[in-house]
Formats: sequence, structure tokens, C-alpha cells
Amino acid sequence: MRPDGREPLQMRPLSLGTGVNPYAEGSCLSCFGQTQVLCTATLESKIPGWLEGSGKGWVTAEYAMLPRSTHTRTGREHRTKGRAQEISRLIGRSLRMAVDLTALAGHTLRVDCDVLVADGGTRCASICGGWVALALALRKLGMGPPRQVAAISLGRVEGQLRLDLCYEEDSTAELDLNLVLAPQGLVEVQGTGEDGLFSPEELASLVKAGQEAAMEIFAAQRAALEAA
Repeated sequence: MRPDGREPLQMRPLSLGTGVNPYAEGSCLSCFGQTQVLCTATLESKIPGWLEGSGKGWVTAEYAMLPRSTHTRTGREHRTKGRAQEISRLIGRSLRMAVDLTALAGHTLRVDCDVLVADGGTRCASICGGWVALALALRKLGMGPPRQVAAISLGRVEGQLRLDLCYEEDSTAELDLNLVLAPQGLVEVQGTGEDGLFSPEELASLVKAGQEAAMEIFAAQRAALEAA
């Protein structure tokens, strides 16, 4: 039995609320169960110096956890480093895949993902909500919606393959997997055997479950844009 009573391959309740920050060019409150991530997209009319003359724009991301987003208070991060830096880079890579950087020429889109409540899957919630915020910012430029990107966590807990892990499951998982997906296929796979090996068959089963869950996320993203 899962801590919240879900079936093994059942997602938590998903919510993607837009317009939560009136100042940002795009914003989304991404909620997977108890996990809540505020995603904001800022549009800048400049690009990094190393892109000058390339005819391209840029998309980058920053991820941070607020001090009481977890069970005990963690120190405020004044510089992005360690785990937060690794996750920031993952989000940035994932969202860049969605955008035609040539069409974005002369502009940088910065997506900030701030975890309000952490109950597992925060990087995945950041990518899902970050895409919505990004799409809303691109709308301000008169651009159409970017290629869709979503992410979902999976794993093996107590010998059972499970989808969309909460913190209690994630912290004890024997296999921890994060998938970033587009409708046409996989964008990135992050997987670790936390307690022993995992088989190609297990990986294939989890990828299949992740692809099916992504269809639900893609639909929620589209609905959020339509309602914005």
C-alpha cells in the first residue's frame, strides 16, 4: 500500500495554475500532490556574450528550495550550487529543447523554479510548470507555443514499481528514475539503482508508464494555456 493509498502506477492530483505572479511574463504554480513549485519566466532583451553574432536567443533556469519547503528548515541558498545547480541545469536543458532558439534571437528567457512545498518530484514539477510559464512568455513575443516537454518521477519501492513518488517513497526507493519526455519520445533519463541493480525489463516498464503519464501532463499543460 502506498502512503497516500494510490495504485502503483497512479499519478498524484495534478494542478497547473497560471497568472499567479502579475509581474512575470509567464507564471505557473505547479502542484503534484503536496509538492508545490512556483515557476516564473522573465523575458530579457539581451543574450549571453558568448552568443553574440549567433542569431540565436537563450533559455536558462534556476531552481531553489525555500527554507521551510521541507520537514525541517534548511538554510537559504544565496548561491546556486550542488544539487540545486544540477537540477537548474536539467530544467534549462529540458526547456531549451522545447524552443526554436533562432526564433528567439536577441532574447533570453529565464525560468525561476522556487519550491514552496517539497514532497518528492520537485524537479519534475519544475519542468512541467516551467514549460507553461515559458509558453506564456513566448506568447508575449507573438510566438506560438513551444514543443511540449514534461517530466515524471518513477521508482521501485519495496519491490514494487511506482509512478510519481512522494517524499516518503523517494527517500526509501531501491530504484530512482526521472524521465523528461516530449510527445515524440524521450528528452532525458536520470536513473540510479539506490539499493542494488535494476534490469532492462524494469527500465522498459517504467519508461512505458512514464510515457502514459506524460500524456496526462501534456493535456493539463495545454488546458492551462487555453485558460490563461
